[in-house]
Amino acid sequence: MSEWASEPVSEWVSVSMSQWWPAWSTDWLSYRPGDFLMFAPRTYWRLFERHNQSVGPAIWLIWALGLAALWRLQRPSPPLRAPVVVLALALAWAAVGWYFLHQLYAPVFWVMTWAAWAFLTQALLLGWIAVLALSKRGTPLPAEYAAPSLRNGGLVLFGWAVLVHPLLAPLAERPWAQAEIIGLAPDPTVFATLGLLLCIGPPAGGGRVPYELMWALALAWCAISAATLLTMGSMQGCVPALVGAGAMAWRIGCGRGRGRGRGRGRGQA
Repeated sequence: MSEWASEPVSEWVSVSMSQWWPAWSTDWLSYRPGDFLMFAPRTYWRLFERHNQSVGPAIWLIWALGLAALWRLQRPSPPLRAPVVVLALALAWAAVGWYFLHQLYAPVFWVMTWAAWAFLTQALLLGWIAVLALSKRGTPLPAEYAAPSLRNGGLVLFGWAVLVHPLLAPLAERPWAQAEIIGLAPDPTVFATLGLLLCIGPPAGGGRVPYELMWALALAWCAISAATLLTMGSMQGCVPALVGAGAMAWRIGCGRGRGRGRGRGRGQA
């Protein structure tokens, strides 16, 4: 047996890797996802507490406005009521992007500076959709929903964002002061927007492209939030992952069902 064959295989592999791969490339393999976090989980949850405290008693008014928006959406209402909800969410995205992400989150995690700009972009897109509806250049909202099943799924998401998501803080044994409220925290604001998008469907006219961009930005935040929370070791990261995937699956599934229904209708005609 030759001298080369007598050497342990693992030793030969390690020597070969060191010859062919730079040292920095093997160093990267020793990192874990948590090593890239620039803050501790306790610091993250404290951001919500600081934000809620800065708002003071007005937090109840903001939550009540979210509840009123849910009530408006679930009612068979005149077309001009949905754009009011869209405009309210536009203001919510702008406020969350500027104050929470830019002022509070970005100092401890610089990536949130770019996320803040994405939130401000989403606010402009929501405003554009509302203007289209109010000017009657697009389909008045919500005069024609894509499908009743889509609307029902959207109402469930909106209801989760307003009523259920704030309860995750005490359920995780965190103080009520760290509850995430729609219009103040990014996750419930994004979830409510996905619900709204399911409710209204893509507007006609010049609203189709902004509508798809809003979907993309909302789903991107769900992915970022899920990755951050799961890296922190919080099982709450499953919530944005499931919401994003579920909303998209619901939209695709209901869209296919509606397409099959139209096909049967044409066949019978």
